[in-house]
Amino acid sequence: MVIADPIARTALAAVTVEPSDEGDGVDALTLGRRIRERRTAIGMTLGELAAAIDRAPSQVSAIENGKREPRLSMLRTIALTLGTTVDDLLRADAPSERAALEIAVERAQRGPVFAALGLPPFRVAKGMSDQTLQTILALHHEIDRLHRERAATPEEARRANVELRAEMRARDNFYPELEAKAAELLGAVGHTGGPVSHQLVADIASHLGFSLHYVGDLPHSTRTVTDKLNGRIYLPTQNMTSHDSRSPILQALSSHVLGHEEPRNYGDFLRQRVETNYLTAAILLPEQAAVRYLTEAKNLRRISMEELRDHFAVSYETAAHRFTNLATARLDIPVHFMKVHESGTIIKAYENDKVLFPSDALGAVEGTTVCRNWTARTVFDIDDRFNPYYQYTDTPTGTFWCTSRIEKAKEGEYSVSVGVPFEHVKWFRGRETPHRTVSRCPDESCCRRAPDELSEKWADASWPAARTPTSLLAALPTGTFPGVDQTEVYQFLEAHAPR
Repeated sequence: MVIADPIARTALAAVTVEPSDEGDGVDALTLGRRIRERRTAIGMTLGELAAAIDRAPSQVSAIENGKREPRLSMLRTIALTLGTTVDDLLRADAPSERAALEIAVERAQRGPVFAALGLPPFRVAKGMSDQTLQTILALHHEIDRLHRERAATPEEARRANVELRAEMRARDNFYPELEAKAAELLGAVGHTGGPVSHQLVADIASHLGFSLHYVGDLPHSTRTVTDKLNGRIYLPTQNMTSHDSRSPILQALSSHVLGHEEPRNYGDFLRQRVETNYLTAAILLPEQAAVRYLTEAKNLRRISMEELRDHFAVSYETAAHRFTNLATARLDIPVHFMKVHESGTIIKAYENDKVLFPSDALGAVEGTTVCRNWTARTVFDIDDRFNPYYQYTDTPTGTFWCTSRIEKAKEGEYSVSVGVPFEHVKWFRGRETPHRTVSRCPDESCCRRAPDELSEKWADASWPAARTPTSLLAALPTGTFPGVDQTEVYQFLEAHAPR
């Protein structure tokens, strides 16, 4: 039997990895089905097995239906009677694809969705076709997805973000497995050094079985669309002339290489985004070449994000991101990174240098407002947008040096900043900067509370309308792929599919 439906495949995959709530990690449903399959395979009736192990047929039926878990002594007797072993009966995988379908449906009936809907349980009969069971699973999966989507509160999103950042900090934002995958892909297309060209990226796509297609009608909610069925990646035509298409191509390929499936929750979505961006940057700035370049710059005491950007022909943000991957693990430099909207809202942040980011009660940083005295904010007041801006900031947790630059996007301007503790600034260009500020945040008297005379005059006489980045408004998934119109994507793929 071939299970073509992806939702049914997802449900079946869960059969072998989700333990039952009954017993010490033993999946009673799978065990019961394995006993039944073995019994019927040798032509033994339920009554005969019950008599052989000296138990009532109802007890054996409960075991086979996964409603009761036998003790080890009874399981040994059952295995001996059936001419098999306890280890074989306790295998985690379902005995057959049909059994896997039945187990998945049984498990769905025992879950919260069926209970919430008030649906009575039903017996999975032999006469039920595989298609019927797959349809039930597909409906269950969709209802479950809708329930989880409605439950995806801002608190859940922030918790997922906090957990992911903690993991990144623990690993110094360095992922050897992704570095190895990047090296493997570059080696497969013969890259020997220097910036990764557009042609080399096209070669990687071809190596992975994809062709590139530039179109003028790409769905407005997407940067790229991948047709996995026909091995095509669609990109907007403007990338051919005015934009660097390497990153969106590599991001699309990275999801394929890393085996990403539709995210099950917001935590999945965040992790996939981090992994995709990491692998893309690791290809554009290969570890060996980037470490060699940065080590030389460190020895000369002139590490510069601008020079790193120019050397590998990438964007400033990509260079800054990539530096955080390598700074601690390969250069022994603790570091922090921020991307801040012109409104002062933090969009992305990372640190392992003990800088104290603003955060909410859950420890989440994204969506909070950065101190007006930090480099990420003061850089917006600088008229010179051509040269890099450097600044020291004295904070309650120490003095930090930052380099920052303004970049534009459709939502407005952003600052992208990289910073280090004072004792590590000796390795960087710009350490001689005279710019210095003091931040007392999170003390509200620093910049969050207006002077008393202004508050008295305007507190009851003002009503500002917040200018919030649209990316924050789409912070929570509203579908499988947040912010993407699935109907539009499917119609686009249907229109462009080769005939």
